[in-house]
Amino acid sequence: MSLQFASAFFISDLHLTPSMPLTAQRFFDFCEKDAPKVDAVFILGDLFEYWVGDDASSQSPFQQEVKRALANLANKTKTFYMHGNRDFLIGSDFLKKTGMTLLADPTVVEISGEKYVLCHGDSLCTADVGYQVFRTWVRKSWVQKLFFQLPVSWRRAIANHLRSNSHAQYQRGIRNSYAQNQIKTNVTLEACGAILRAHSGSNLIHGHTHLPNHHHEHLGEQRWQRWVLSDWDLDHPESTSPRSNALLINNQGVRTLDLIKT
Repeated sequence: MSLQFASAFFISDLHLTPSMPLTAQRFFDFCEKDAPKVDAVFILGDLFEYWVGDDASSQSPFQQEVKRALANLANKTKTFYMHGNRDFLIGSDFLKKTGMTLLADPTVVEISGEKYVLCHGDSLCTADVGYQVFRTWVRKSWVQKLFFQLPVSWRRAIANHLRSNSHAQYQRGIRNSYAQNQIKTNVTLEACGAILRAHSGSNLIHGHTHLPNHHHEHLGEQRWQRWVLSDWDLDHPESTSPRSNALLINNQGVRTLDLIKT
């Protein structure tokens, strides 16, 4: 599948959940007002805080509301989805009902005549060996089939436990060595260089790390640009600055839009 568009929005890491109503409302507004202005919208993972199966979403009024917003968006502009580390269990039923097209991780697209390699970003965090082992196992189809056989309540309990454990590990890492933890939870130059070489690219777009920025990087003679997408959070001003950004690519170039101000 060759994906070529004149303009596109890229977003990721919204971590939508009923406990973050302001963030969710900005996403609904984005779907209704902002996103239809471009030819394509790419959601590069972690749209939801967690996902334990398409069957479970039918029991969640909130996830049903998000589904309707996505379906309305997909009727107006091409909408693509890539699995994240929190919602990699989103399946064909939900995708069909929303009208989104699932993308492989990584995927190559061409926007306004320029080639970009897209990925969620967790596969690039190769310094975290333990996570990469975990990622390999939970992406196995037979492991997922076993998980789906559990009652929905059990699946939610497991997801909540994994979220709590991940947060606790991150906090311990910061206390023990902030600098080392930052290395462990960020992408590596080696992984970025490898994925770009594999796809003959020099432009990389990803999310996952919650470290939005535009980087000019090199590894030996190889040089590239890397855009890191912002996470969204308008509900916790006491702990972090409100943020809600989207990357826009069109014939004017690449720029980040602050959706709080628009």
